[in-house]
Amino acid sequence: MSGHRYGPTGAGTVLLDIGADTGALVLYTPAELLGAEIEISPGTPGARRTHAAVRARPAPSGTRYAAVYEGLAAGAYTIWRDHDAPAGQVAVTGGEVTTFHW
Repeated sequence: MSGHRYGPTGAGTVLLDIGADTGALVLYTPAELLGAEIEISPGTPGARRTHAAVRARPAPSGTRYAAVYEGLAAGAYTIWRDHDAPAGQVAVTGGEVTTFHW
């Protein structure tokens, strides 16, 4: 994870590419992970990783902190705490937005 700092995401700034076999993941994190780039990978060993930055996401109920991964093939994914240690596993379903809490 790197320590980039991004401004908050405004309303309507996230577009999700989801469909029959494609889903998305919203990874909610504590505020202290703001700016961190968190990697995920398909559940198969040695699979290529992708990353997204944790950003402030204002909502009527208050600010939440999350990384958003769109256009994911349906299936199992590993969320990585760091290069070697997984933080958890999640199943992404086509046509849906899956959520995971750090």
